[in-house]
Amino acid sequence: MDLKDIGKCIREKRISKKWKQEDLAEHTNLSVQYIGMIERGEKLPRLETFIRIANVLEASADELLAGVIINGNAGRISQYYEKMSCLSSSNQKLLYKITEIFFTETKER
Repeated sequence: MDLKDIGKCIREKRISKKWKQEDLAEHTNLSVQYIGMIERGEKLPRLETFIRIANVLEASADELLAGVIINGNAGRISQYYEKMSCLSSSNQKLLYKITEIFFTETKER
């Protein structure tokens, strides 16, 4: 299991709320240093702490564990869909073209 994936998801969710590590530490009653270690993948929080972090960030466990759960791709695809729906029409079309090229290239190999 790559702890960096969990930490990266926590960091991304924190940043999406426009919070600093200090803000997350305050809301979860954890130290800034501990939050940093989790986000860098140096520490894996206990289940109770992980749940507290998820609740404070208003994130599902699927979102935060998407990189390490075998079936986590469904959650990740859902996140991409949400991000895509916020793009302009022209950027959505560009992303579709890029995706089609990717599938065409990987199919031929």
